[in-house]
Amino acid sequence: MSRRLQLLTASLLLIWGMIAGRLIHLQLTQHLKFSDHAISQQTYDERIPARLGDIVDRNGHLLATSSTCLSLYVDPSRLNDPSAFAARVAKVLELDEASLITRIEAQRSRQFLWVQRRLSNEDAEAILNLELPGKGWGLREELRRVYPHQTLAAHILGWRNIDGVPQAGLEKSLNQVLQGVDGSRTLVRDARGYVIEVLEEVTQPPRHGSTVVLTLDADVQRAAELRLDELVQVWQPRSASAVVLDPQTGEILAMASRPTFDPAAPSTAPTGAWTNPIVSSAFEPGSTIKPCLAAWAIDQNIVSREETFSCLGTYQMGTRLLHDHRAFGKLDLTGIITHSSNIGMAQIGQRMGNDRLYAAVRAFGFGRKTGIELPGEAAGIVRPLERWDDYSTGSVPMGQELAVTPLQMVTAHAALANGGRWLTPHLVLHLSENDPQPLDVLSTSILSEDIAQWMTTGPLVNVVERGTARRAAINGINVFAKTGTAQKYDAESGAYSDTRYVSSCICGAPAEAPRVLVMVTVDETSTADEPAGGKVAAPAASDILKAALNAIQSSSPSQRLLQIAKEKLGPTR
Repeated sequence: MSRRLQLLTASLLLIWGMIAGRLIHLQLTQHLKFSDHAISQQTYDERIPARLGDIVDRNGHLLATSSTCLSLYVDPSRLNDPSAFAARVAKVLELDEASLITRIEAQRSRQFLWVQRRLSNEDAEAILNLELPGKGWGLREELRRVYPHQTLAAHILGWRNIDGVPQAGLEKSLNQVLQGVDGSRTLVRDARGYVIEVLEEVTQPPRHGSTVVLTLDADVQRAAELRLDELVQVWQPRSASAVVLDPQTGEILAMASRPTFDPAAPSTAPTGAWTNPIVSSAFEPGSTIKPCLAAWAIDQNIVSREETFSCLGTYQMGTRLLHDHRAFGKLDLTGIITHSSNIGMAQIGQRMGNDRLYAAVRAFGFGRKTGIELPGEAAGIVRPLERWDDYSTGSVPMGQELAVTPLQMVTAHAALANGGRWLTPHLVLHLSENDPQPLDVLSTSILSEDIAQWMTTGPLVNVVERGTARRAAINGINVFAKTGTAQKYDAESGAYSDTRYVSSCICGAPAEAPRVLVMVTVDETSTADEPAGGKVAAPAASDILKAALNAIQSSSPSQRLLQIAKEKLGPTR
């Protein structure tokens, strides 16, 4: 053999040896690495969505839940005849056929496109009955948020978009509790990406969301909403609202607003319906603030219950001439509240001075958020003290120059009804059925128990018996109340309007040991020449109060015992 041939043979053997060595190396040392890489390209983890937690009222009535539904999709890359498919499907689902064809053709290189999500059971059955070709389309199971009582408590519950993302209400603020943690399962796909095998049925099981138990009573909520509907029909206001509160605990039993919407179809709501004015709309309170400021002045020994003030129909206060709707003569504190005398309150304001007026306003929680669990709460408007002037001394005691939400006002009156404690109003009783521990509630003493009780059982009962809230009376029950008729400020004219008012009434019972507090607020009636709070809001407030008292009295023995225990122990501090 020639030397050249020997060298060639040796070279070939060396090359083949190197190749064989590399193959052996890969097989022995890199097998697992490349095997894992190949598997990773063939498999993927599919998300198993966690079920959203339910929302129930204090008695376990379901307010929001989730159910399974079917959604229709196509694989544009595998759909043989998009036109034929679109023609048959569009007719059943009432879709625009041309638009559906355009959507599919525009995505021909893709493997997934939603046609219609969250089909009704009827639509899903109709699609199956079409007996469409089995290639290139399918129905996928999804979870749909369901509100069994349609519009009931809509502003409290809020809503979610089609992808389940919370947009408003407790659905949004409590999403971390409700949403849970998704699970997963491993699927095997072929070279084109199509699923050919479920490798593991469940790789990681989902952890479903927690059930949230609310302070709401669905029966009281329903009664409040029905009564608001009647009010709206009669007075045709821009908006109306009602809130029902347990003054001993701060628990919200009902919260309703009109206009309203269906959480399952929020896009159909009229303009402004998503707004919850109870927490997000501030107004000048008018006379409803008078009992709070008068009680604080007595508690601080600035005025006494027995002293009298001249309320002769007009009162010169600097360059300003104040008016009452008639001359009353001498009025003590009970008379000033009973007759809602602006002149009497202005004189109390002069005695207090702006420093102490400001302190009183802040003590009752005005100018800051209450801390309720709902998103979008407004703090109201209380101007800094340095911006107050002599005009403020007379205006603030009449409920002008500041703006409050209905929730702030009813919470302030709760302090009068519960012995002088400002409590955090709240909607959540506990965050899990398995852990029924009540949430901590902030409790701050702002008045002596004696003064608060006197205001509730004395002047505010007189308002019902002889004053502006006579329409709030309930036979056989000692009701206390205060009405408000507040002119709205017109920014364009720089003056208070003579035609636009906010009418309100706060009432509670029984006066000796208040269990329920109700506030009804009516913004700009269309049919009332004189939209007095006692005329427009008081009758509805009284009816809602009666319904709430009946609900409490008819509650189960265990619930009554729980309520008594709460009253004995007081709120968690």
